[in-house]
Amino acid sequence: MSMATSPDVPNVDSHGVIRVHGARENNLKDVSVEIPKRRLTVFTGVSGSGKSSLVFGTIAAESQRLINETYSAFVQGFMPTMTRPDVDVLEGLTTAILVDQRRMGGDARSTVGTATDANAMLRILFSRLGQPHIGSPNAFSFNVPSVRASGAITVERGAGKTKTETATFTRLGGMCPRCEGRGSVSDFDLSALYDDARSLNEGALTIPGYTMDGWYGRIFRGCGFFDPDKPIRKFTEKELHDLLYKEPTKIKVEGINLTYEGLIPKIQKSFLSKDRESLQPHVRAFVDRAVTFTACPACGGTRLSEAALSSRIAGINIADACAMQISDLAEWVGGLDEPSAAPLLATLRRTLDSFVEIGLGYLSLDRPSGTLSGGEAQRVKMIRHLGSALTDVTYVFDEPTTGLHPHDIQRMNDLLLRLRDKGNTVLVVEHKPETIAIADHVVDLGPGAGTEGGTVCFEGTVEGLRAGGTVTGRHLGDRASLKEKVRTPTGTLEIRGAAAHNLRDVDVDIPLGVLVVVTGVAGSGKSSLVHGSIPAGAGVVSIDQGAIRGSRRSNPATYTGLLDPIRKAFAKANGVKPALFSANSEGACPGCNGAGVVYSDLAIMAGVATVCEECEGRRFQASVLEHRLGGRDISEVLAMPVTEAEEFFGAGEARTPAAHAILARLADVGLGYLTIGQPLTTLSGGERQRLKLATHMADKGGVYVLDEPTAGLHLADVAQLLGLLDRLVDSGKSVIVVEHHQAVMAHADWIIDLGPGAGHDGGRIVFEGTPADLVAARSTLTGEHLATYIGAFTS
Repeated sequence: MSMATSPDVPNVDSHGVIRVHGARENNLKDVSVEIPKRRLTVFTGVSGSGKSSLVFGTIAAESQRLINETYSAFVQGFMPTMTRPDVDVLEGLTTAILVDQRRMGGDARSTVGTATDANAMLRILFSRLGQPHIGSPNAFSFNVPSVRASGAITVERGAGKTKTETATFTRLGGMCPRCEGRGSVSDFDLSALYDDARSLNEGALTIPGYTMDGWYGRIFRGCGFFDPDKPIRKFTEKELHDLLYKEPTKIKVEGINLTYEGLIPKIQKSFLSKDRESLQPHVRAFVDRAVTFTACPACGGTRLSEAALSSRIAGINIADACAMQISDLAEWVGGLDEPSAAPLLATLRRTLDSFVEIGLGYLSLDRPSGTLSGGEAQRVKMIRHLGSALTDVTYVFDEPTTGLHPHDIQRMNDLLLRLRDKGNTVLVVEHKPETIAIADHVVDLGPGAGTEGGTVCFEGTVEGLRAGGTVTGRHLGDRASLKEKVRTPTGTLEIRGAAAHNLRDVDVDIPLGVLVVVTGVAGSGKSSLVHGSIPAGAGVVSIDQGAIRGSRRSNPATYTGLLDPIRKAFAKANGVKPALFSANSEGACPGCNGAGVVYSDLAIMAGVATVCEECEGRRFQASVLEHRLGGRDISEVLAMPVTEAEEFFGAGEARTPAAHAILARLADVGLGYLTIGQPLTTLSGGERQRLKLATHMADKGGVYVLDEPTAGLHLADVAQLLGLLDRLVDSGKSVIVVEHHQAVMAHADWIIDLGPGAGHDGGRIVFEGTPADLVAARSTLTGEHLATYIGAFTS
């Protein structure tokens, strides 16, 4: 009998697919698909259609959960627990590596170099080749302090004998002792910390969270270092020192052992040790008001000790190397010829070349990782996988073209194909037609978003998708045309001598009263110009790509402020307190504390969430649900989609103008299908971006600055976004958009193109004018790609 027909040999083709049957995660409706392995599969569909729920929430999540279960129970105790996705069958899974757009590092010590291990290799290189030789790789690390200790140690000898010896321990670290490896030192404006005319009991402290009602009040009243009833301006020098600078000291208050610490070291630990962007808005505002950061005078902002800076290779110290543009650093490392470190140099060269290859050669290794955009962070995470020898791995990407100029998308496509050609399965969630076009297999979800999505509308080839008649198929060939007539500016916003980051003393007049698009290749200086150079007093409302932070208790109603007028309307109609209608306050169900579900922690096993039996998932006490507005209780209102709620609060007994205005803005940005009480943790990236846009539309300001508003938007939604931008401009606002999408460029009244390249090859304005002039000139990369795009429309 031949091998092919032997019953003992499995059919190879049965293992050639990832089989998903009956997936119901989030809004998925019993989805069943078969995804070919060792192929590039692109998942498409409108934002909120269920792409991420299928790819990340089902396939990747189960793969990671199964891998975690291979570790011992002891190791699993240190790992995040994951529940099994809501799916009937998942077969043919391989190891999944997620490369998502989650921002990197909220810690001020995290840099591009530390996040990619390039710093670790540089430290080893300098510890081996640097002259003078100063020590181990730790001597070049700004996260390792120098430590010296001496004392008695007890040494055990045979037969139970012991001997006491004196020992001295020294560890040379590279941390600058002045700034503790942060590169900057802080100076506090004391008037922003307290009102010295008041006593502590009178509320003198103006630091967020430092009230006298809670534990802080108990500590300040009971510490005994000063009188809490005495105005701060009457404190003695010692009392003021104890209030501001006292080292951690054990105290006893009301019979409880506590630790007292001065305000300034406490603020440094709680606020300043974190990345500024990760702070809550009110805390960030306080830090901006109270703290001035200046480059450390001891290390010049390099974060490193004097010894680490003294050791050099070919005239370059490690701080110089980390400050170089990575493309230049790659050239410098390539020029080093040292046989004793040949393997290390080869690995470091490969890593640095990967940065250049992936289009991040304009970064430097000392760039704080918290300042990277979502697209940059995703590409940095790709670095470690490009040279990997692993095959038969499932790589999962979340919109890898986000933040990429059309010129860079082809390079990203080549990288995706390279990963596939090594024998890997590549799954990509994507909206850009350029990436959809290279797919071997396409899965289109929809037909709509939220409850109207969650089904597979098409599965097959790209050609089949074009002819399939789905929303994605119909819009795949969409092209916007140039405006026949552009608006006339009402004024100009002058920027003079802009030199932030890589900008080269840029002078530009940004027209006001029109739609301005700032474009250019990634790293050309767009964000530096728009976010770093526009005068703060220009009435600017900035809407960036920063993540929306919120727990599973947060929802669109709480995030947008919609819940406040709703609570007040319910309270007024029923003659009770507004706090009753908050699931996070007095109205919360006592059984689940207003969460709607009860979570059971099972240690190393995945936790279990069960619907609360007392409130049946409605989150409120039964007595609260007896109060009604317009015939609906508060839980029914929170279960409404935006469009239904907009109608409900727009007329009749429930008419509430403040709530209606917020709901109208949510509908304007295309979130009409979203349930107003849906947890923020279940929203997709595109939905979060538009939720932020809707919130900021109410801000008072004449100039709106939007950072890539098409991120996460389906082709069908771009037209709606353009209509929204037009309405903003027509209402008298000035709109400045940092954008790569050609449809937005074509729709602009004025284009400012930066370049010609990235990093030190950019930072200059290479074109200013109308889109028609840019297309006619074709003098820049943007002009060439826009001309091709328009040509495809007109042909």
